[in-house]
Amino acid sequence: MSKRIFLAIVIAICCTNTADAQPYQPSLANVHARSAFQDMKFGLFIHWGLFSILGDGEWVMNEKNISVKNYKKLEDFFDPSAFDAAKWVAMAKSAGMKYITLITRHHDGFSMWDTKMSDYNIMHTPYKKDVVKMIADECHKQGIRLFLYYSLLDWTRDDYPHETGRTGQKTGRTGRGDYDHYLAFMKGQLTELLTNYGEIGGIWFDGHWDQAKPEGEKDRSSRIDWKYDEIYGLIHRLQPQCMIGNNHHRSPFDGEDFQMFEKDLPGQNKSGFSFQKASEQLPLETCETMNNSWGFNIRDTTYKTVRQLIHYLVNAAGRNANFLLNVGPMPNGKIQTECIDSLLAIGNWLKQYGESIYGTRSTVHLPEEWGVITLNGNKTYVHILKMPEEGFIKLNDFSGKIKSVKLMGSGAAIKFQQNKASITLFTQNISFDDIDTIIEIESH
Repeated sequence: MSKRIFLAIVIAICCTNTADAQPYQPSLANVHARSAFQDMKFGLFIHWGLFSILGDGEWVMNEKNISVKNYKKLEDFFDPSAFDAAKWVAMAKSAGMKYITLITRHHDGFSMWDTKMSDYNIMHTPYKKDVVKMIADECHKQGIRLFLYYSLLDWTRDDYPHETGRTGQKTGRTGRGDYDHYLAFMKGQLTELLTNYGEIGGIWFDGHWDQAKPEGEKDRSSRIDWKYDEIYGLIHRLQPQCMIGNNHHRSPFDGEDFQMFEKDLPGQNKSGFSFQKASEQLPLETCETMNNSWGFNIRDTTYKTVRQLIHYLVNAAGRNANFLLNVGPMPNGKIQTECIDSLLAIGNWLKQYGESIYGTRSTVHLPEEWGVITLNGNKTYVHILKMPEEGFIKLNDFSGKIKSVKLMGSGAAIKFQQNKASITLFTQNISFDDIDTIIEIESH
């Protein structure tokens, strides 16, 4: 079947009226997936594609005002001979990560799989191999959950409503947007991703903000109707357990299964993106870079230290959120040594202290200047990231019979005093760990 006929069929099927759609009720499988997702706590984000070739980040097409005609010439240079899906997934496992979120199609519109919806894909490069399939196969084989990043925004297609978009305005497109046609294209691609690559943990959408009014304005509504009821409905029909998240920087929309924060911990807005309040119903996730770039940037050597990254992981867990840590592999398919070394160091730390992270939930105790608290069953973990000057930590609203209070790792007993509804932990004589001093409180 030709691509033109295939697209015509998809349009006929997908452009149905869903005006009478009912409010979303997650399936039982989806509810279970949400709980399992919260238990994972640590994942790997992978930004990799044509943009990697230029070594200037994933936004290079927009930042350098490269035309569609010239940018597509990069297809002839993409031949990652050093790419090894098994090594990538094994690296994530060694780092203690439980899932991978892979870029399938970024804002430059290039598809990293064997899509029948467009010729602009990896099968038309010298490499001619389906990267999504290779990574999906390895994730299923090695027991890593796979999430797929998918851009709603496209800087190359004429049918994307680029006239009203905030980015990609100098790529040389002359056609007029046709959202119904573009929506059918996206549905066709999402159908492929959720049909041909086994069970998928979730779809990670990005690009909504391209049609939104400038961030910071009181009204950040979209200039177009994305018809999320149709997009989300399709995903949940194809794979009911598949979780949906959307990096729109707003409170969750109906049909979404988790909420993400870009370069921010829930409740913070240091990035200037996170105006939304953290959901109390949905799982949370915060994503961050190893340096200051998502995609490969040959000039960016501002790598965060292992201590900083572990603190991010711990602070996320203490706020009931997962930590999705990004790598931007080089165009040849290798991941930078700096990233690998840091990930292995985090993995070693988690081998010793992972019980205080995996499967935990936050508590009624809000984050403090000294650190955060996580809870797992009858064990409470007090993560001291900064030595309290007072020489003690008092936790109010803490009841229950104490079985033991000890330093995680060494097992050294910690002096404490418990009142009717609080506990005081005395820290004067503790040998503090430079990364994270963890006091484990076990209750009966």
